[in-house]
Amino acid sequence: MIQVSKDGEVSLKHTLMGHQKPVFFVTWSFDDCQLLTCGIEEAVRRWDVESGSCLQVYEKSNFGLVSCGWFPEGKKLFAGINDRSVCIWDLDGKELEWWKGQRAVKMSDMFIMSDGTVVSMNKETTIVLKDGQTRTERVILEDNCITSFSISRDERHLLVNLSNQEIHLWSTVGEPKLLAKYKGHKRTRLDIRSCFGGSEEAFVASGSEDSMVYIWHRGTGKLLEKLPGHSGAVNCVSWNPANPCMLASASDDRTVRIWGISNVSSKLVNACSNNVVINHCNGIR
Repeated sequence: MIQVSKDGEVSLKHTLMGHQKPVFFVTWSFDDCQLLTCGIEEAVRRWDVESGSCLQVYEKSNFGLVSCGWFPEGKKLFAGINDRSVCIWDLDGKELEWWKGQRAVKMSDMFIMSDGTVVSMNKETTIVLKDGQTRTERVILEDNCITSFSISRDERHLLVNLSNQEIHLWSTVGEPKLLAKYKGHKRTRLDIRSCFGGSEEAFVASGSEDSMVYIWHRGTGKLLEKLPGHSGAVNCVSWNPANPCMLASASDDRTVRIWGISNVSSKLVNACSNNVVINHCNGIR
């Protein structure tokens, strides 16, 4: 676990030990005080960010866990299981529910909204939004295979990454509606992830197999920036929710890079909503 100071200095905060297999999935709690990690077909561990101590281990006998996530209120968590079912625990490790059956094609892509709506892929070209109370379903249907998806902070929009090297923006309010398409990045064999970001999440960022980080204007779909620096495919990007001018990217070159502006001022933060000025990078090995 690393930390970045206000001055852009990068330092090691904790090394989290305990998993016996490679860690495949990491997710932060909504208050950023805790962390969930999941080994490949292993267990889920809950960590205290400040101390680095393991608070709880979640396991399912005779099954391997492949993904994990928080319920919106932060008092429950779920894990995707290698038989494509879903298990739910309270923080103390008590099993509350087990959603048996093949609930999703890719257990690494599942999200529970604040109103209890479960978002998951139940087919290679289909995302289902299932109401947690009425059990009614709304469907997003694509013509090409879906490789990953991400949800905006206000949960009103969904980014869908596709195998045909496009990213689609969908509205999740009422019946799902396709709003925009983003093109230009490279994707032939890997799962490339994108995200919303910037002031009022006015931008869309994505990794790419050509070692670049791509940034589009969310409203117009115009490609604004291609950020060089990595020497391998960029698999994942994540925009800092507290600092709209800071973006992280992870690559097959075994580095994480933090993109941003040195000594960010409020004036520059506001400017980020109109002009992309992210160009300074600290590489982290």
